[in-house]
Amino acid sequence: MNLHSGGNESTAAQRKGSEMPKEKIHPSYNEIRVVCACGSSFTTRSTHKGDLHLEICSECHPFFTGKQKLVDTAGRVERFRRKYAKVTPPAK
Repeated sequence: MNLHSGGNESTAAQRKGSEMPKEKIHPSYNEIRVVCACGSSFTTRSTHKGDLHLEICSECHPFFTGKQKLVDTAGRVERFRRKYAKVTPPAK
């Protein structure tokens, strides 16, 4: 018996049947909408149910836009600046 001769057609059909994915075990893969806080949105496919809401995307991220954008959450940046504005750097 030569294993490299191409094989028997019935053997190839048996192998193909075992390689097929099983029915009804995979999650549903549906089209969803992704929405960013900046207002940008796009559609993609995912197993996630419902829309995705992002805080930052490629349209507003500084790495992709080249612009530095400082997001102030509840006045934390201003509070930091007030706290350390009076501090003088240590003498060397």
